[in-house]
Amino acid sequence: MTHPNAELLRSGYEAFAKGDIPAALRTFAEDITWHVPGRSPLSGDYKGHDEVVGFFTKSMELSGGTLRVEPDEILADGDRVVVLTTVSAERKGRSWSSPEVHLWRVVDGKAVEFHEFQGDQQTEDEFWLS
Repeated sequence: MTHPNAELLRSGYEAFAKGDIPAALRTFAEDITWHVPGRSPLSGDYKGHDEVVGFFTKSMELSGGTLRVEPDEILADGDRVVVLTTVSAERKGRSWSSPEVHLWRVVDGKAVEFHEFQGDQQTEDEFWLS
């Protein structure tokens, strides 16, 4: 049997992949905290649906709509969910792909916290800065 928090986040990744941002947002608490490390234009801390949508919008603008986040494996225990992903995009004629680890905390059926960990922080920062 699949953990309910894993299923929740799987549905969020599926919605994002389809471009259904309202459905993706339904998996998040209204006051979700979202952390993206590094020094790229996407790096920073975001709070709430509006700021997360701003992050999504900027990601798509910078990638010309090519950003893809593919969950490879979803592991859940208690309120923690770890998603092993492959993230890829194109920007200014360059392609980039990297493994990432997404760490989520889920409370009462909603994702309340997200932390992203890049496979190669320097290369990712350079890609988004170029």
